[in-house]
Amino acid sequence: MSILVLGLGNILLMDEGVGVRAMEAFDAAWTVPDHVSVVDGGTCGMDMLDLIASHKHLIAVDAVKTGAPPASLTVLRGDEVPAYFKGKLSPHQLGLSDLLASLRLQDEAPESVTVVGCVPMALGTGLMMSAEIEAVIPRMVTMIVEELARLGVTATPRT
Repeated sequence: MSILVLGLGNILLMDEGVGVRAMEAFDAAWTVPDHVSVVDGGTCGMDMLDLIASHKHLIAVDAVKTGAPPASLTVLRGDEVPAYFKGKLSPHQLGLSDLLASLRLQDEAPESVTVVGCVPMALGTGLMMSAEIEAVIPRMVTMIVEELARLGVTATPRT
């Protein structure tokens, strides 16, 4: 049962990079078994097709547009995930949507897709995230650990 934890986002657009930053924080604080891959997917181009196809479960960590207030966190699973793509937040989301659609057509899609998301506050040009978004990254890391546990995987804190 291979699992991919994929951090998504553009770190040059402030809070749009929250998925990558949360994935980095997770990777720095936790170890996972060999069948779990933790990857910085950046803006997720078509070159990610083979990587995603090689995993049974995908946990995408990203900035999301849900209509909730900034810094709100959400977990989307199963049928909830396609709704995530209706309100496009940034150019990379089209790439992930296209990847998942292509994988379904080829019958290579992961068995399950989960999105751990955060509603961004600022999407301007810059490497710094807003303080409010940076403050929720530890909770996003916890959400990743909880999603892995839901899939039967124990993440171990680094010492």
